[in-house]
Order: sequence, then C-alpha cells, then structure tokens
Amino acid sequence: MPTLGKDTLQHTATVAAPAPLVFDLVAGLENWPQFHGPSVHAEPLGLRDGAEEFQHWWVIDDRTVRTWRARWRFDREALRIGYTYDPAEPAAPAQHGEWTFRRLSDTSTEVRVEYELLGDEGDAALADRELRELVACVTDAAERHEERRDLVVDFEDPLFVAGAVDDAYTYLYEADKWPERIPHVARLVMEERVPNIQFFDMDTTTPDGSAHTTRSVRVCLPGDKIVYKQIQLPKLLTGHTGHWKFTPTREGFVLGARHTATIKPSALPILGEGTTVLDARKYLRRVLSANSMGNLRLAKAFAEERAGV
Repeated sequence: MPTLGKDTLQHTATVAAPAPLVFDLVAGLENWPQFHGPSVHAEPLGLRDGAEEFQHWWVIDDRTVRTWRARWRFDREALRIGYTYDPAEPAAPAQHGEWTFRRLSDTSTEVRVEYELLGDEGDAALADRELRELVACVTDAAERHEERRDLVVDFEDPLFVAGAVDDAYTYLYEADKWPERIPHVARLVMEERVPNIQFFDMDTTTPDGSAHTTRSVRVCLPGDKIVYKQIQLPKLLTGHTGHWKFTPTREGFVLGARHTATIKPSALPILGEGTTVLDARKYLRRVLSANSMGNLRLAKAFAEERAGV
C-alpha cells in the first residue's frame, strides 16, 4: 500500500451495512456505473506487479469523457484496497491512495478513503468533490443493497453469427445510421469528438408503442465490445448500462447484448395503477430484450450477407 503524504485528502463515512459487503461494492469496479453517475466503464487489463490493472472511463459533463489507467490491490482479508491512478485525459493529475473498511458491528462499517494527488494541487478541489460524491454513492448503494437486488434487472441475450466480427461491429458502431437501419429508432443525433467515444440523443419506441427520448455515452473498443450508459434516462429508470460484446468462435462469433437497468420505485404507476416491482421487471426484460434482439438479428444479417452466407 502506498504511503500517504502530508497533503492527503480524506473522507470518512459510517455505513449501515456489513464491512465485507461495502468492500465488495468498492472492489466491484465493473458495477460502479449502475450506482455512480460519472462511471461509464472499467476494462480489466490483467495483472501488473501484483496489482490488477484497469482502464477507466468517467463522464465529466454531457459531452466529455475522462479516461485513465489505474492499478488496484484488493486485500479482502484485511478489508483494504490500495490504488494508483495514472494522469487522466482530459488533464487530471495522477494520484495514489487507499480505502479501508473497519467493522463497527455486524451491520455497520466505517469507510475511510484517503489519497494524495501527484500533480497540480490546483485540481485538489475537483478531486475532493469527486471523492465525496463517490463515497456518498457507495454508502447509498450499500445501505439499499437488499432493495437494489429487487430493483436491478440484469441479463444478456446472445446470438451466433456466421460472419466477420468487423462487419457486425461496424453495423453497431455506426449508430448515426440506425434510423435508416433499425425500425424502433426514429431519430438519432450522434457526436464523436474523440475517436471511439460517442454521445447521442435517440428517440425510440418499445414494442407496446411507448416513445422514449434518451441520451447515451458509448465507449467503443474495436473488435471486442461497445459499452454504453444512458445519462438521460426514461422515467421508469434510475440507471441503464450495457454492452454489445463480440466473442469469436471457430465457426464465426457470438454477439451478445447486455442490459443492466435499475427501476425507480416512484415511477411504477407509469406502467399502470397497482404495478409492482415484479411487474416492472417482467416489462423491462421483455421490451429491452425485444429491442436488442431485433438489433442483434439485423447486425447478424448485415455480417452474414457480407460473408456470403
């Protein structure tokens, strides 16, 4: 674990949840986008010098994504997590720090996160605010863990494609062409100021005829996956993330469409008086799967036509 200097920033919170649960929430970087607004994606890059390395992407406003590489050391037995962040782009200083999780009781934990900036101290105010927001999001997610288990709908639909990954990837990457290619997309305005980082506003209809307008950010990893997060959501949801994943096989590849959506309990009446969380889960599983499976089949046809299948 790094030794922290005299200018260390620190935040402490008391969380009404067991220490191992809070530890797992912080250690589960791939799940941060569902409960932490700025987080878009953490891509694992393997081990380096005994630490797990990730590339991170965060939204810092509705048109900009910050990205950096980080090394994390997870010690579940000691309930400690150490990390080192490389400088980010757009500019943000490198930093190193540590999370600790102290058991106060079986259902209460003191969470302390502290770190030192390794760059311009003029960025300390921004870093301090981001840290405070992250701790607040972890606290809320931990204390509502049981409720969130019911509210989060998480699934992936796979489809085999007897064609080239590059063709299907291109079809899904070219989102600005979706209104002419995908029936449920009525309008889509896309911006890609940085290669492979896309923002777009989209009007869609669900199979029951409901119309939705959303704004999304996408991180495109050529030939592997396209990760998305809705940053302006339908009224029924407080979070919606997912990806398009391309997994080669000897015969072609498997194209997977993943959705993770969190239901907003106060919005249940949108689906009708007396709607339950289970009703909303079934509704989301049906409509999200119907739209994404439609997209999968169209991408499959596009790739297989070019492969002469």
